[in-house]
Amino acid sequence: MAATCDVCGKGPSFGHAISHSHRRTKRRWNPNIQRVRALVGPSGTTPKRVNVCTSCLKAGKVTTR
Repeated sequence: MAATCDVCGKGPSFGHAISHSHRRTKRRWNPNIQRVRALVGPSGTTPKRVNVCTSCLKAGKVTTR
């Protein structure tokens, strides 16, 4: 599953993990993606499973049930 939000398009961020000796290795920060059943479509009545980040869920950008 790709770590992207279907609502806002938020994806992973990339950077370095820096150790105490300052060696740098690549790492990535994934957004908190949840697979929820949301009501989508033009009338907002069709239930469909979508991948949504928790910040969109908290902001109320998705109608569930």
